[in-house]
Amino acid sequence: MMVTDPNMAVLTPDSPHYPDGLRRFLADRAPSAINARGNIEILERPTLALFTSVRCPGNLILQIYDIARALRDRHVTIIGGFHTPMEKECLHLLLRGKASVIICPARTIDGYRLPLDWRKPLEDGRLLLLSSFTTARRRPTAGLAIARNELVAAIADDILVTFAAPGGKTESLAIQILACGKPVFTLNAPENRVLIGLGATGVELTNHQPSVAATVA
Repeated sequence: MMVTDPNMAVLTPDSPHYPDGLRRFLADRAPSAINARGNIEILERPTLALFTSVRCPGNLILQIYDIARALRDRHVTIIGGFHTPMEKECLHLLLRGKASVIICPARTIDGYRLPLDWRKPLEDGRLLLLSSFTTARRRPTAGLAIARNELVAAIADDILVTFAAPGGKTESLAIQILACGKPVFTLNAPENRVLIGLGATGVELTNHQPSVAATVA
């Protein structure tokens, strides 16, 4: 592990904090280096990835908010790109609670300006930024987002896809994850019947506590 400044570290495959899941999930496509900013000890904990398609059905939105509220008050670690509208809403809620959060932007984090609501969690050791883009890629693109989502899925122990639009990129990623034998959970709702039919496990909300949260408790 090479430390480039007090706030940034570069994780290479020989680093003890380099996620094992990258080798298992990505094989020869695993990044040769990852930029990290924040508490890298978070990588030693079980993680739950959170994905939601860009366009989310209105009747699922309240359930997704309930999941985020439940997770934020548990000592769990949530990882994601937090790029789509509902993912961003979940991130705002998670940063206000106890949960640790790993954010993976679809760009380099070298020189990345932190939003104000990220700074306190970073100082408290609850936040980690990761990026496999170690060169000057400062504008997210569709290709970078796909690579970023694969990174998130590879690192996570369990995957929660609250909604995947049929035929969309999130659904394609879920199919890829399922083919690798990694657990994928989704809301047990008619809108997710295609994803459940592909092999995802439907979960229910009970007293506003998503059962999937127990997988990383």
